[in-house]
Amino acid sequence: MTSPAYPAARAVASRVRAHFTRHVAEAEQRGETHLATVPDAGTIEAIIEAVFWASLRREENYVPRISLAFLSPDQSAHPMMFEKGLSLDPGRLAKVAPAVERAGIHLGVWRERDELCVWGTTRAIPTFCIVVEVAAPGLLVVKHHRGEEAGKFVNVAVLEGDQVKIVDERASSLPDCPALLTSLLGFDSPGSWLDSVNVLVQLAVSMRAHGRGGSLLVVPESSDAWRESIVRPIPYAIVPPFTELAELCRVKADEKHRRVWQDAVERAVEAVAGLTAVDGATILTNDYQLLAFGAKIARRKGSPQVEQVTLTEPIEGDVPQQVHPSTLGGTRHLSAAQFVHDQRDAIALVASQDGRFTVFAWSPCEESVHAHRVETLLL
Repeated sequence: MTSPAYPAARAVASRVRAHFTRHVAEAEQRGETHLATVPDAGTIEAIIEAVFWASLRREENYVPRISLAFLSPDQSAHPMMFEKGLSLDPGRLAKVAPAVERAGIHLGVWRERDELCVWGTTRAIPTFCIVVEVAAPGLLVVKHHRGEEAGKFVNVAVLEGDQVKIVDERASSLPDCPALLTSLLGFDSPGSWLDSVNVLVQLAVSMRAHGRGGSLLVVPESSDAWRESIVRPIPYAIVPPFTELAELCRVKADEKHRRVWQDAVERAVEAVAGLTAVDGATILTNDYQLLAFGAKIARRKGSPQVEQVTLTEPIEGDVPQQVHPSTLGGTRHLSAAQFVHDQRDAIALVASQDGRFTVFAWSPCEESVHAHRVETLLL
C-alpha cells in the first residue's frame, strides 16, 4: 500500500530543486568537482513524503531519527551496500532507523529500474547532495553540506506539519547582518568555513542541544565596559580567564583541517556551551576567552529600558516586526536585549527550552536592537 500524500512535499519540491540546480551550476562554473546529481521535483517530493511518514512511526517506542541522501553508491567513498535494496516505504525506513541514527550516517537513495530505493548507508556525500533529515516527529530539514569534511550542514528548507519555511539566501546581504548569521546561512566564502565565526555557530548548536535554555554574551576583549551591565559580585567569575577555546582558535590555518584539532574544538565548545545551562548568562570575549557564567544582567545606570526590538527570521516572505523583547521568550530575552542596547559592541545568543534561538545585535541602520530568530538554521 502506498502512503497517503503529504501536500507540503509537493509544495516545496520545485523550490528545493531550483536551489540545488542553481548552486551546482555555479559550483561547476567555479571549476569544482565531486558535485551531487540534482534530482527532479518528483524524486524530491517522494523522498520528503517517505521521510515525513516514517518520522511519525514508532519502533519499540523510539522516534525514528534518519537522514536520507540522494546519491548513487559510485558517488560515495566506502559505501555500505545492502545485498537487496529497500523500498522507500515509511515502515521499512522506521525499522532500519536504529542502525543509522548517529550523526553523519545517511541512508543512500538512488533510482534503480525507475524505482527509488535505499541501497545502503554512507558517511561521505558529494557537495550539494540533497539530504532530508528527521529533526523530530513531523519536523524535517532539507539540507546540504558545504564541501568540507567537518562543519554544520546548510539548511535549505524546514517542514513542520503543513508549515514550510524556505531559508532566504538574501538575508546575509542585509545591512547589519551579523557575521554569525552569515556563517549559519552558509553563503560566506569557503575559506571562512573553519574560521572563528564558525566556533560561534558550534556554540549556538550546542547551546540549543542541551535543551535547558541559556544565554551567551560575546563582549569585546579590549574593553571592560560590559561590567556596567552585570550585577556584582558575579557568582561564577573565572579568574584567570579560561583560554582553551581561544588558544585553539589561534592555531595556524593548516592545522584547522586536522581531525585532532576539530575534535579538540568540539570538546571545548561542549564545555563552554554546557555552562549556559546554569541560570544566568555565560560571558565570552570575542576572541573566545571565558570570563564568567551564571552572571545576572542589569540595566546600565542612566540607560533607558529597552521597549522594542526589530524581529526578523531569515526565511522567504518574512516581514520585520517591531515587538517588545519579552514577547520573544520572557526574562532571558528581555535581559539580553537590554544588555545589547546598553553594550552596543556586544552580541547575545539566547536559547529557549522549546528550541527557539535568537541572536541579539545592535543595528546602526535602525538605531535599535535587532533580534534575529535563527532556530530554522540550527536544526
